[in-house]
Amino acid sequence: MVELTTPISAEEIHALQVGDAVSLNGVIVTGRDAAHKFMVEHFIRQPAMPEEQPLYAELMRLLNGGVIYHCGPVVKKHDDDTCSFVAAGPTTSIREEIYQQDVIAHFNLRGIIGKGGMGPDTLKACQEHAAVYFHAIGGIAPLIAQAVKQILAVHKLEFGIPEAMWVIRVKHFPVIVTMDSHGQSLHERVKWQSQEILTALLE
Repeated sequence: MVELTTPISAEEIHALQVGDAVSLNGVIVTGRDAAHKFMVEHFIRQPAMPEEQPLYAELMRLLNGGVIYHCGPVVKKHDDDTCSFVAAGPTTSIREEIYQQDVIAHFNLRGIIGKGGMGPDTLKACQEHAAVYFHAIGGIAPLIAQAVKQILAVHKLEFGIPEAMWVIRVKHFPVIVTMDSHGQSLHERVKWQSQEILTALLE
């Protein structure tokens, strides 16, 4: 298993191939539909407004060489006002396809974690900007939550707990590279193999 710690270098990304098992460590940020839409509309398509400049600067710092996790966590608040993740399973990633290419390029993102894979625009961005797609296993959200060791901050909580941007520290977060920086996608490979099998069965 490959051990990676954020921030991740381009060289480390280029060394990865589809099928590689990776243990992720360091700080990552969760982000789903609302977060991606917000980043594109408020930071990428136009300059950040003065009131959003601190958040923009923080995201530029966190995502430069970093990882964004398509996740809508279940969060528990404790008596001392701290929070912890109860469940942290991956969200279906294809919903972010319309945004992901721009987010990768603008923030110098190195990795996306999710489930189900993404499309050709994201795969192209991975090639052009040295990034990969990490597939996290669905259905084991409580187990994945054990890899979340600390919640460092939360941004845009007004989007709701699942859609907010949670800044978390992870240790030994298990993922598989299914889209790499060399243009390979296991999701496309499985798709075409499935179509070939279906065609053969229908003949």
